[in-house]
Parts: sequence; C-alpha cells; structure tokens
Amino acid sequence: MGDPKGFLKTARELPRRRPVDVRLTDWREVYEPFAAERVERQAARCMDCGIPFCHNGCPLGNLIPEWNDLVYKADWAAAADRLHATNNFPEFTGRLCPAPCEAACVLGINAEPVTIKQVEVEIIDRAWADGGVVPMPPATRSGLSVAVVGSGPAGLAAAQQLTRAGHAVTVFERDDAPGGLLRYGIPEFKMEKSHLDRRLSQMSAEGTVFSCGVAVESAAQLAGFSAVVLAGGARVARDLPVPGRSLSGIHQAMEYLPQGNRHASALLRGVEGGTSPRSAGGGDPAESPPISAAGKHVVIIGGGDTGADCLGTAHRQGAASVTQLEIMPKPPRSRSAGQPWPTYPMIYRVASAHEEGGERVYAVSTEELLGDEAGAVRALRLTEVAMEGGRFTPVAGSAREIPCELVLLAMGFTGAERPGLLEDLGVEFDARGNVARSASFETSEPGVFVAGDMGRGQSLIVWAIAEGRSAAAAVDQHLRALPRPALPVAIAPTERPLA
Repeated sequence: MGDPKGFLKTARELPRRRPVDVRLTDWREVYEPFAAERVERQAARCMDCGIPFCHNGCPLGNLIPEWNDLVYKADWAAAADRLHATNNFPEFTGRLCPAPCEAACVLGINAEPVTIKQVEVEIIDRAWADGGVVPMPPATRSGLSVAVVGSGPAGLAAAQQLTRAGHAVTVFERDDAPGGLLRYGIPEFKMEKSHLDRRLSQMSAEGTVFSCGVAVESAAQLAGFSAVVLAGGARVARDLPVPGRSLSGIHQAMEYLPQGNRHASALLRGVEGGTSPRSAGGGDPAESPPISAAGKHVVIIGGGDTGADCLGTAHRQGAASVTQLEIMPKPPRSRSAGQPWPTYPMIYRVASAHEEGGERVYAVSTEELLGDEAGAVRALRLTEVAMEGGRFTPVAGSAREIPCELVLLAMGFTGAERPGLLEDLGVEFDARGNVARSASFETSEPGVFVAGDMGRGQSLIVWAIAEGRSAAAAVDQHLRALPRPALPVAIAPTERPLA
C-alpha cells in the first residue's frame, strides 16, 4: 500500500461517458480517456485491509492490491505483469465484467469501493500502447495436440495456456471469425473488436491455430487429437411460449445482436482503413442489417446485460422508441439486508444504454403478442405481477398493450446445444442440463474436457476465463501424466460466486 491515507483523501472517480448525442452516431466505446495521474490516485485508494476480500470476489484470483500499489507508484509495466499472472485477457474483463471484486472490496463496507475494474483496463491498455504485450511462444513443443471447440473467452483462455505449455492447439469456431460472443454478442460500444483482434494476433504468433467456419458436429472430426476441450457455451436461448410467438418481427437477442455487430464492425473498419464498404467485410455499411430497429417501436423482454446490449444497439439503429420489460420488481439502489457485503448485490444499475433513452418497466409479464393482417407483430399485451406464495401472479385490472414492430427476447440461456457433437460424443449431463464434469473438468468421455458456460451454465466472462485456465491445467496434467497441475488453477468446477 503506497498511500495509507489514499482512501481518505481521494473520492471514487470514473471516466466520463461521451455525450449521448455524439456516441449514438459512431458505435465507438462510450468512455472518454482517463488521465494516468487520475488512475494512479484511484489506485492509491486501495487500503491495507489485511484480508483482501476482492480476491474472493474474483474467480481469477487477480492480485488486485499488488497491481494497485504498482500503479500508484507509476510502475505500469510491473503492474501489467502482475495482471497477466492471473488473467489472459484483462482488456476483455476490464470492459465487460460487472466487477464482483468491487462488490467484495473492504472499503465498500461503508464507503465507495476502489475502482478496480477501471484500474485494470487502464493497466492493460497502457501495456498494449507501450508495446509491452508480446507473443510468448513455448520454448519447447510437447508433440501432443489439443482441439478446442469454441472460441469464446473460455476456449481462448484454455487455448492460450495450452499453447504456451507447448501443445499444438487448434481452435474450431463455426462462425467466420474467432471470438464467440465476444465478437458477435458484445456490441462495439461496449468493446471495440480491435481489442479482440490484437489479442488473437498475439495467440496466432504464439502458435495457436484458428479454424473458422467449421461446425464440429461429430466425434470423427476430432479424431487424432490427444485431448479435446469443449467450450461451446450455453447457446440455447430461453423462449417465450405465449400466444402470438410465431408472428414475424419477434427474434431472440442472439439473432439480432450478431447482425448489428457485423454491420457496426463493417462501419468502423471502413472508417479506420479507408476501405470501400464491400471490401471492409460484413456487408455494405450503407445497408441496414436484416433485423433492424430503424424507425420501429421496440420491446425488449429481459432486463439483464443482454437486454441492455439490445437497447444500445436499437438506439444506434434509430428506433422510434424502446421499452425494456423485466418480470422482477425494481431493485433497490443500495444493498438489501439479504445481500450483505461481500456478496454481489442485486441493486438498481444504469448502464450506458439506459442513459441513452428508452423506458424500463418492472414487475410485468408478457401475456400475448398481437399481430396485424400481414402476420407481423403490432403490439404486446402485458400485465403487472406480484410475488405470492413463491410465484408471480397477475395483478387484477393491470393488463395493457404496448405497440411494437420488433420484439427482442433477452431472457437468458438454458444450456448447451445437445444435437450434433455432444450427442455424438455421448457425454453425460448434470441435473441442470450442463455437460457433467469431474473435479478435473473431464467429461464422462476420457480425454474430453469442458470449460465455461457449457459446463457451468450461463455465467460471467471472468468465470469463463477462470474455467478456461483451470481446464487447461487439467488437460496438461492429463497429457503429461503429472502428479499435480503444472499450470495455474484458478477455480474448481464446483466453485460458485459469493452469495
């Protein structure tokens, strides 16, 4: 701890968001630059708390007090080394993680917690800018090969760890470019894809091979590999079984967001590279994506992060109005007695997308989707609900209609896609519908391991990276027949967030 009174002298501060009327025009990340000296002052707020509960809040076990102290001392290069010691991709988590570490910060017991997430992203962005992030190829090769199926954060973390351990790693991705939901689920305004692409370039230079546009649907496609890591995520979206669901204009969020992301990425690449729209990739930026909110009244069902991503995307596409529905009641603005420190509390949060407009409606349930003569959705009928006997029940006389021409379902995911590879491999599933695994992340099929949402269920990016690192350690131990892991292990498969 560099400044023992830092948390007393300095208030919590975050970078400002760019003006709404500006950021809605360009798809770029919403935050303005944050000066290094301001970051160093924020890092000085990290207290000598004795037991850093932030370590427990973070499944990666990030060495938060250490790199806060190094930033305070302006030793940014050493801070980046400590950050990379536990996290392969801090530029991802620093932008996308909801920061359970901050919820567990000891300072947060009776004051505003340390801006851990902001310090993290500033460390890694500076390391990239200073040329401190370089490929780290292995000194020797093991002669063993690993197939990683899926290139989201879990698959990428496993692949980088295994490549650096000397194994020949091939990452299979069914989309046209690697990244999984990092590329096609997360909008540009939350993380520009240049951050992803430069990390992928580092991984390629280290020796990881990416095989894109390949849907692995059978075990035969993986023949010849010494081990397999399944990291395909929990991609089965929760549906809405109500009358009118078959009307046109109703889409899952993961039908809508990838199209919007491709369009936005094409726009940004065209501007940055001076390329023609067609050669920039992703289609013609002058044309709207097939599913567009332009000029439409939009309803988003689901109040989580995915719903907020849809909200921000709809704003940038020029929606006439956007209404976001949530079945749960409006959360409190501060911790409730049932969610004490250091747990991650369910409180009222305002994402950048909420700041840009739209209406948030709580404690309502969709009863029916209404169509026009052409079979397209024209309105949504909802009713207010109250919790009675552990179940949501309609409030009498509260039914009403909301006009809409586009309905987006952002209600979460129910598990992994079973048809195809998982059924052909014959892996077992747990009671929650996830791929079952042992204490070493191994499935019921020998030599086949699973990491990320496919084995854990829908979770956070920081848990996915932690699982990828831990599964890689298990794979390396299995391949080399070691008595104990040689690579770092972040978590066990059974670990869960503080609750």
